[in-house]
Amino acid sequence: MRGVEAFRVQGGSPLIGEVRVRGAKNSVLKLMAVALLAEGRTTITNVPDIMDVDIMARLIERLGASVTFDRAARRLDIDVPAELEQRADYDLVRQMRASISVLGPLIARLGVADIALPGGDAIGSRGLDMHLAGLERMGAKVTSEHGYVLASAPERLKGAPIWLDFPSVGATETLHMAAVTADGTTVIDNAAREPEIVDICRMLTAMGAQIEGTGTSTLTITGVPTLTSTTHRTVPDRIVAGTWAVAAAITGGDVRIVDADPQHLDLALDKLTAAGAEVTGEPDGFRVRMTDRPTAVDIVTLPYPGFATDLQPQFIALNAVATGMAMVTENLFESRFKFVNELIRLGADVRIEGHHALVRGRERLSGAPVVATDIRAGASLVLAGLVASGETLVTDVHHIDRGYDSFIPDLQRLGADIERIPAPIDEAV
Repeated sequence: MRGVEAFRVQGGSPLIGEVRVRGAKNSVLKLMAVALLAEGRTTITNVPDIMDVDIMARLIERLGASVTFDRAARRLDIDVPAELEQRADYDLVRQMRASISVLGPLIARLGVADIALPGGDAIGSRGLDMHLAGLERMGAKVTSEHGYVLASAPERLKGAPIWLDFPSVGATETLHMAAVTADGTTVIDNAAREPEIVDICRMLTAMGAQIEGTGTSTLTITGVPTLTSTTHRTVPDRIVAGTWAVAAAITGGDVRIVDADPQHLDLALDKLTAAGAEVTGEPDGFRVRMTDRPTAVDIVTLPYPGFATDLQPQFIALNAVATGMAMVTENLFESRFKFVNELIRLGADVRIEGHHALVRGRERLSGAPVVATDIRAGASLVLAGLVASGETLVTDVHHIDRGYDSFIPDLQRLGADIERIPAPIDEAV
C-alpha cells in the first residue's frame, strides 16, 4: 500500500516541540549483515521501523536465518544457523543497495558468495570495483556474469594490505567484515570513518573481532577463527537528526532533537548557525531555534568528517527560502541534483552547472505536486512544502518510508499540517 500513497502538506506552520531520533538506517542494515558472521542469536536494538529493514530481513531469511522484529520495542532478533545459503537473489537485492553488505559475511562464513548486483536510490553510480578488488587482494576469485557477482575463497581469505582509492563506505564495510575471520592481518588504508562504520566495528569487536584504528582512516584487522553472537544498540541516525534540525530552521521553529549525537553533525550544525539558527547542546541531544528568515550558506559535500551528501538536499531546500545566494557543490554522487527540478516546481530558483547548484533564495515557495526521487530528496520536498503557500502533494513516498521512521506522526506532533493519503489515480497506476 505504501507504494500508492502520497503526503499532502499545507505550509505555514513552524515546527515546535520535541522529536526522538531512532537508530541509523545506514548502520542497522549493515549490522543485520554482520549478524550472519556468527552462529546463534544476535539481538540488535534501537532499530528504526523503516521499509529497508523489512527488505533486509527478507534477504537474511532467504539466506537461511530467521528474523523476529518487535516493532514496538524496536528490537531485532536474528537466529543464524550453522549452514547458510550462498545466493542473494535479484528480486530483493534490486530494491536496496545495502543488500551488497551480505557479500563480506557470506564469503567469510562459507568461502563463497553469489550476489545479484544491487539497486537502490537513483543518485548516481556507485560501483563495486573497490569491494571486489579488495577481496581479490585477500585471495578471493571474483567473476561477474548474468547480473551476479560470484566470489569464492575455498582456502579461506588471507589477510592483506588494501588501499582504497576513495574512502568508500560500502567497500570499507565489505572488506572489514570479510577480514575479521581471515587468516592473518588485513590493513585497510584510506578507510571510511563515518559513525556508522564505527558502529559496525564496535559490534564486531563485541563478537570477538580484533580491530584497531576504529574511527580512523586506517583499520587493522587481525583475523580470528570464529565470532560469537551478541547484543548491540544501533547508533542514532545522524541524517534523520540533521533533517529535523533543518526542518526546525526552515520553518522558523523551535525543536528539541533527542537521542541524537550532535558531534556527528558538527559541520551541518555549524552551517545552521551561520544561517542564523540558535543551536544549543543538551544532555540527550540538541535544540534548534530559528526566529528570522535564514541566511543562505555555501555547502561542499565530502566524505566524513566532511559535510554529508545525505544532508545536501535538505540544505538546498533551506537555501531556496533564505536571504541571499549560495553555492552547493556535490562531490560524491553525480545524480544527487536530480530532485532540483521538483523543487523548482515549488518556485525555487536553482541553476545547475555540472556538480554545482547555484541557489538564489526567495521569500516564499508555492505549493505544487512533486515527486520524491530518493529518500533524502523526498524528505527535502516535504520540508519545502512546509514553508510553501498552499498545498504541496508529494508522491512516490515509498522512498521516504525507506529511511524515516514515523516521519508523518513526528511532523504532526511538531505542529505540521501534513497527512498520508492515497495517491491520485494517475500516480497509483
